Amino acid sequence: MRLNQYIASCGVCSRREADKLISAGRVKVNDNLVTPGLKVLEGDNVTIDGKQIRPQGKKVVLAYYKPVGVVCTEKDEHAARTVTSEIKYPVRVTYAGRLDKDSEGLLILSNDGNLINAMMKGANRHEKEYEVTVDKKISGDFLNRMANGVYLEELDQTTRGCKLSKTGPDSYRIILTQGLNRQIRRMCETLGFKVIKLKRIRVMTVKLSDYNLKPGQLVELSDSDMAKLYKAAGLNL
Repeated sequence: MRLNQYIASCGVCSRREADKLISAGRVKVNDNLVTPGLKVLEGDNVTIDGKQIRPQGKKVVLAYYKPVGVVCTEKDEHAARTVTSEIKYPVRVTYAGRLDKDSEGLLILSNDGNLINAMMKGANRHEKEYEVTVDKKISGDFLNRMANGVYLEELDQTTRGCKLSKTGPDSYRIILTQGLNRQIRRMCETLGFKVIKLKRIRVMTVKLSDYNLKPGQLVELSDSDMAKLYKAAGLNL
């Protein structure tokens, strides 16, 4: 198999992130630096930053309620709390779709890089649902403008159309099919609103409410829920 796919099968990261590791010169095969596209053969020794990696055994998918204050990266030297340090799970897993430090809610983690890659691919238009509270009352005009797409000057991109429903004077639910950096916060700011609370309640077929998780709690998906998720991602379990 191709090197990026091999790295993904080891549960290190998605294939896209694996390509970045390869390009950065952090990956070696049989002690030799490699280029993207290389095929890994049986018996090859693959290392990242000098540590050997091997394909994972049983596929694991976790639902984690990320609390506010936990960071979805290991590169932030100033972060006191990261997802990796918080979950303390015995199998190496990575996450599909980040939540920023000030947001909370459902995070899907797995040791199956192919699943992570399929879930994160924007062209697949997988749904993610959020509950949002803003700093002032919202109107029908606000909901329509959000739903029809908002031009984000910082990213020079107009957001994809999405679904919204008002849940209170200053709150709403939103379903996105893309994952731009801090997308909901940027959309609201462009329209003159500030997000006070942002909680992800669903990722594709997995709902936070299905597992009654509290902030900081972690659970393995049931076999039936894993099967539904893999099917939605276009993969075989």
